[in-house]
Amino acid sequence: MITFENPWILFGLISIPILILWQRSVQQRSEGSFRISAAALISHDMKRRGRFKMRLLHMLQYTTVALIIMGLSRPRLRDSLQETKVDVVDIVLVMDISSSMLATDFQPNRLEAVKKTAKDFIHARSGDRMGVLVFAGESFIQCPLTVDQDVVLSLMDEIKVAEQSYDGTAIGMAIANATNRLRHSDAKSKVMILLSDGSNNAGELDPLTSADLAANFDIKIYTIGAGTNQDVSFIPGRGYIRNEIDEATLKSIAERTNGQYFRATNASGLAQVYQTIDELERTEIEIKEYTRYKELFGWFLIPALLVGLGGQTLDRTFYRRRL
Repeated sequence: MITFENPWILFGLISIPILILWQRSVQQRSEGSFRISAAALISHDMKRRGRFKMRLLHMLQYTTVALIIMGLSRPRLRDSLQETKVDVVDIVLVMDISSSMLATDFQPNRLEAVKKTAKDFIHARSGDRMGVLVFAGESFIQCPLTVDQDVVLSLMDEIKVAEQSYDGTAIGMAIANATNRLRHSDAKSKVMILLSDGSNNAGELDPLTSADLAANFDIKIYTIGAGTNQDVSFIPGRGYIRNEIDEATLKSIAERTNGQYFRATNASGLAQVYQTIDELERTEIEIKEYTRYKELFGWFLIPALLVGLGGQTLDRTFYRRRL
């Protein structure tokens, strides 16, 4: 975008048509003249060349004045630059994949509903580093921290309920494993989102002890209790089971790490929980704007000098005019 530092000087361009009118009227009356015996002595071609020379010299004068005025107005090319600084949040999704996640109180089942809402959450966190850890009787890193959303989403699709030999709910070990992934992070915010539909019944670490460990590394844990405390059906061949969420422990985990506890009893409620967490963990974006100017007056003043000198050269040499 072109701007002018001294735009008021551009009003000087009005002087050019005034100069043209002055030269056509006042200057003609003040010019010298000489007498000849007959006008026929001056050929039409000579008259035509004379008029052309005068018009050319005047045009060069007008052009010189216009270029000088444009140059003095200091035209500049303005280029605005923006520097954006976003504080990255490191987030690890810690997901329960015990057999109870096949319960059908969430359609088509708890695990698939959780995967869908978690993927929507990942889509909304552009620029953040995301990781996924799954747990049942043991915990496994499904995806290490990465900014590549496609990788995270692809690995999310591969999550399945744990095999029977690894069944159980080791919440304490899952928190400890996720803490190990986040403790060396230099991100401004380190967040763990823990989702479970049961209570801790496996692993060597107590969930609250692991929560205290996470708090020591400034890791915030949001806990989600997913499911209903009632008899729920499983896929054919699995039968029925009644599972109860240990809300007291999940609440304590969140409180000890300055997080929050949420309860989701259906798929829409689960989606709302992830949306709330997304809003809570939005960091401020710092934007600095810089304006860079490139001076353009040289593109007018240098041609003005050349045109002015060229006109004078023609007038005093080629056209053989003398003072």
